[in-house]
Amino acid sequence: MSSALLIVGGLAGLLAGAELLVRGGTGLALRLGIAPIVVGVTVVALGTSLPELAVGIDAARQGSAGLAVGNIVGTNLVNLLLILGLSAAILPIALDRRTVRFDLPLMTAAALLLLVLALDGEFGTVDGVVLVVFGVGYTLGVLYASRRESAAVRADYDAEYAAKGAGPRAARPWRDVLSLLAGIALIVVGATLLVDGAVDAARAFGVSDAVIGLTIIAIGTSAPELVTTILTTMRGDRDIAIGNLLGSSVYNIAIILGVTILVAPGAVQVPDEVLEGDLLLMVAAALACVPVFMTGSRITRLEGGLFVAAYAGYLGWLLFTQT
Repeated sequence: MSSALLIVGGLAGLLAGAELLVRGGTGLALRLGIAPIVVGVTVVALGTSLPELAVGIDAARQGSAGLAVGNIVGTNLVNLLLILGLSAAILPIALDRRTVRFDLPLMTAAALLLLVLALDGEFGTVDGVVLVVFGVGYTLGVLYASRRESAAVRADYDAEYAAKGAGPRAARPWRDVLSLLAGIALIVVGATLLVDGAVDAARAFGVSDAVIGLTIIAIGTSAPELVTTILTTMRGDRDIAIGNLLGSSVYNIAIILGVTILVAPGAVQVPDEVLEGDLLLMVAAALACVPVFMTGSRITRLEGGLFVAAYAGYLGWLLFTQT
């Protein structure tokens, strides 16, 4: 199959999958009486991170440490700067208290933890266990926090989504579960086709593996988050998308990279160029989110535009220094 057909098929799968994912996730949250953002930072975030897991495990087993680690670092830069920034540039993002007080600190902590573990130049079994335990703890924290939501807040979500025709919360959620799973499956397949087509096209033009891993594969495996975020922004259902971005940023580091390290045959080496450049930029991006998120509990169009400009600058620097 040609690169063009793979790319077109991948984009079609992403669009269809994102639509099913948003419908299923929103409906499931309503029927279970929880905030949609909780579904976004758990089920949806893990589901849309499956492409990164597939790429990471395959790369680690083949000894391509730069691709395995670089994909996670590059993907988080895409999530935090490009996708989050683009969403805010389209429409300012209002952040709830739980996002600022829980998801933001944990996302920043995950980035700092990754930097500390990478300082010796490699990831071993202990590092993998530490990352996975962090991810499990994050998930338990999300679930615990969701149980403490007041009945009034849940009633607000009920009224909002019932008005959109989502149906009563007491209805059986199996249709929403099927929609959610089908959406995740289509997104994973679509991202795989898109990445395969883009990599084939890039290699045909002589682009190096390092640049492919940090750009094409990173953006390609972030395509689920990008499509979901843009779609929900246009529809006005942003809670799942924002939760997805924050949750994916944590899960990419903790669960995805942690599992990749554990299944790799031996220690996973951290390339010097990633440790000295891209990883530091990822941590800087996570830290930059702190004042932005906490100032007025919103991300303005200007701040979103600055995030997108920062990613464009990073992409230009990467292409200039590694090609």
